[in-house]
Amino acid sequence: MSSEAPQPPPVPDFERPVLHAPGGEKDVLLHSCCAPCAGEVMEAMLASGIRYTIYFYNPNIHPREEYELRKTENIRFAEKLGIPFVDADYDTDNWFARVKGMEWAPEKGERCTACFDMRFERTALYAHENGFKVITSCLGLSRWKDMNQINASGVRAAARYADVSYWTHNWRKKGGADRMLDISKREEFYAQQYCGCVYSLRDTNKWRTSQGRDKVVIGKDWYGADSKGEGG
Repeated sequence: MSSEAPQPPPVPDFERPVLHAPGGEKDVLLHSCCAPCAGEVMEAMLASGIRYTIYFYNPNIHPREEYELRKTENIRFAEKLGIPFVDADYDTDNWFARVKGMEWAPEKGERCTACFDMRFERTALYAHENGFKVITSCLGLSRWKDMNQINASGVRAAARYADVSYWTHNWRKKGGADRMLDISKREEFYAQQYCGCVYSLRDTNKWRTSQGRDKVVIGKDWYGADSKGEGG
């Protein structure tokens, strides 16, 4: 587990509230999907003196080039803040097997539930085996996600182990979503343009084509003063 937490960069004109993990725990395992979604959660926990480790397990992300971009950006920010980072398995075959038959399910439907379940089950297992009593995820910070769907998956996964609980904190509230964008611009993170999986990429490109827009180009878009990512 991590040692004493460093301090995050100050946020102008904003006083962060003190967060309290379930049971008053000070060590949390944070499932992360990408740097833009994780940035605000990472800084919020640091400001509250919560020690945490990032667990990066996202076999859904496709193609491999996109996966490596998202992971590398997350590692870059974790190293900047001095946060431990666990690089988990990219077992795409297991992911495709898990969502077989759900290829045409809509976004936020049964395929997404199966995807969240798979990722959180592995997170909860790692927590159980490594002494973390609390897990949480930055996935719910994205405006494209159903927070109730994500929290339900997290709670189910943690319930497999008597010593693990899932922290259902609403990371969007009190301007969290806006700070996510501010941090992404400040750090000039890679700006992914779709949720992550091959089916999300398919549907995003279909929608873009219908709107007369170019298809997604992996590695093209980065946050800056005038940019904004669409995925997460």
